Amino acid sequence: MPNTPQISRRELLRGAALVPVAGALAACATPASQPAPSSAAPAATSAANPFGVGDKPLEVWIFDGGFGQAYATDIHQPLFKSKYANVEIKHNSTKEITKVLQPRFAGGNPPEVIDNSGANFMDFGALSQDGQLQDLTPLLDAPSWDDPNVKVRDLLDPSVVEIGTYDGKFSVLGYVNYIHGIWYSQKVFDDNGWEIPKTWDAFLELCETIKKSGKMAPFTYAGKHPQYLYEPLLTMAAKIGGNDVLVNIDNLEDGAWTAEPMLTAAEKWAEVGAKYLMQGTAGLDHVQTQTAQNKMQVAMLPCGSWLENEQKSTTPEDFAYAMFPLPDVTSSDAMPYGTLHTQPGENFIVSAKSAHPQAGMEYLRAMLSKKAAGDFSELVTTVTTVKGASEGRDISPGVTSASKAVADAGENTLYYRWYTWYGPLNDEAKAATGQLMTGGLKPKAYLERIQKKADEIKNDSSITKYKR
Repeated sequence: MPNTPQISRRELLRGAALVPVAGALAACATPASQPAPSSAAPAATSAANPFGVGDKPLEVWIFDGGFGQAYATDIHQPLFKSKYANVEIKHNSTKEITKVLQPRFAGGNPPEVIDNSGANFMDFGALSQDGQLQDLTPLLDAPSWDDPNVKVRDLLDPSVVEIGTYDGKFSVLGYVNYIHGIWYSQKVFDDNGWEIPKTWDAFLELCETIKKSGKMAPFTYAGKHPQYLYEPLLTMAAKIGGNDVLVNIDNLEDGAWTAEPMLTAAEKWAEVGAKYLMQGTAGLDHVQTQTAQNKMQVAMLPCGSWLENEQKSTTPEDFAYAMFPLPDVTSSDAMPYGTLHTQPGENFIVSAKSAHPQAGMEYLRAMLSKKAAGDFSELVTTVTTVKGASEGRDISPGVTSASKAVADAGENTLYYRWYTWYGPLNDEAKAATGQLMTGGLKPKAYLERIQKKADEIKNDSSITKYKR
């Protein structure tokens, strides 16, 4: 990497208005010299209008990724308009959230609602530190859209509130239950007599069998977006050493990245990188690798439960998506077979300094109705964080498989938060993981590189620290 001058996070935030910056490293803030716009004076509140939505426009930005944007234009926005016909909705979408919206925050005129997702989502920690995130606690205590006798918080998986809380305030709404695992075609496995591996040795044996068959490559991942690979690496490390492996990483504990379970996991995945990757993986993005799987060019890849919908235009009708959890590394793993990484994702925020944040919160309240969440689940073949919203719905094979995996995991589920708390650490981990998988970094050096960045962040007093 080229040498770059070291600047504090606050300087980075304040400099955002002066230079265009792309990627998660770019934090978002209102420059000190730029006055924030005055928020809309709220209308009278009532049970039907708990936040006091007025007549000012509502600007919505959707990440145009695995779930597309039709759910917003065809489900959520018409539902909102059914109650607020006088509020103009300005709908927008982009694949580059930070690149497009970071200047808006820097300029002091952010939109109301943002689906802050994708490979280049905005740094939640920086947004929180700079007072850009609307406190959504009133949303939790508001009556639900469907039933005034039920509070919104009672519809949500409790992890949504826990993971969406920054500096003691609930400010990030995870709308989708992301379920991570190794994805494959049930048809391909059935046709070839390949069985789901429950141990790491069996996984390597399966990779070798597939490789020797000459039919397809054993494994791939989104080479241009290495977070797709650090996800199973971290999950494996936690499975080996227990949940504290991830808690220590989140909390910037000394040596958390270089702990023994992390080294074992890095060594295991480096071996996959050296022996079993589809040719050209490093230069491909998520859609290209996933499409290669649809074309029967590769057998397995790590992904989340948005995969099936993202690939619906290229998936053969009888492909039958399915997923399995990471295999046991040894019989002495701290967590049992079936342990999963699952946590709320597709994160929505309301801009505290937008012109009409009241409408932004009401838009989220509409999204959290059982009808909106159920229609969303059916349209984009996934599961939301709204309890029971998918009941009685026509759910796809992949989502059925992922949902069963979650049920089988029970309490043995994992999550981590460092990547949304510390954007620069996420950038460093992605870059280093790419090098690990191509042989550019050995496992020990890989972890030392990320640990160095974690230590820099820990020792930077300008960066707000978060704890689990």
